Amino acid sequence: MSLLVGLFDSGLGGLTVLRQVQALYPHTPCLYLGDTARVPYGQRSTQEIRAIAAEVVHWLRQQGVDVLLMACNTSNALALDVAVAEAGVPVLGLIDSVAAAIESDRVGILATPATAASGAYRRAIQACRPSAQVLEVGCPAFVPLIEAGNLELPELRQAASGYLAPLLEAGVDTIVLGCTHYPALRPLLTSLLPPHVQLVDPAVATGHRLGPLLASLGASRESERAAEPVLPAPERTTYCVTGSAEAFATAATTWLGQRPSVHGVNLQSTARIR
Repeated sequence: MSLLVGLFDSGLGGLTVLRQVQALYPHTPCLYLGDTARVPYGQRSTQEIRAIAAEVVHWLRQQGVDVLLMACNTSNALALDVAVAEAGVPVLGLIDSVAAAIESDRVGILATPATAASGAYRRAIQACRPSAQVLEVGCPAFVPLIEAGNLELPELRQAASGYLAPLLEAGVDTIVLGCTHYPALRPLLTSLLPPHVQLVDPAVATGHRLGPLLASLGASRESERAAEPVLPAPERTTYCVTGSAEAFATAATTWLGQRPSVHGVNLQSTARIR
């Protein structure tokens, strides 16, 4: 038995979470929504983000998803309760997932301004590790530069150096990539950090939590389906965007390794995509 996993983000970043799901659960169908008409979320007000989350989750519910994975840290930080209330199915978030996996007491967070200002990572990590010191840094330049597609820009390196400075001054040994776009910056960030500083991607911890949740809902475990044929990732995933499908398909090719087929959608429509 397969269950449909719904994921959403403001744009390309959530594809880093999707790839984790695709790799760990090759028999699981996914529906990915990129709300590209309103990217980036991270510089919007809390009220806007909560309204957007309600609209996006309502649409995903209409598509018949069985599990909702919030592949967006900003909406996770500011609207998890909205998603839970609207989804009608189990909701899995990035922040609580990675907080439970942190093993350091000196933690830095790179995040969007909205996520950093919310303090959501600090609260979640300290709930698991009361002794932890957590410093959150908002990074307004990252998402627009990453979405632009050129990760070699001098402006990106300059911005990264500036955002890392307070974390290094505070002596952190673990840095959480608190936006799903930021794993794309791992090579750049690694080049700017001392070797002992660990970069943590919340998508990894979240991906590992998904399997037991699917099993609890009646899905067959991957170990039980090893002999079954596996469809290529693009064929078991439906990609939808609220902006330009063509532009997203072109940009996503680098992230996915192949060009996806993308549907443009209206979140007010009740039409089923699958």
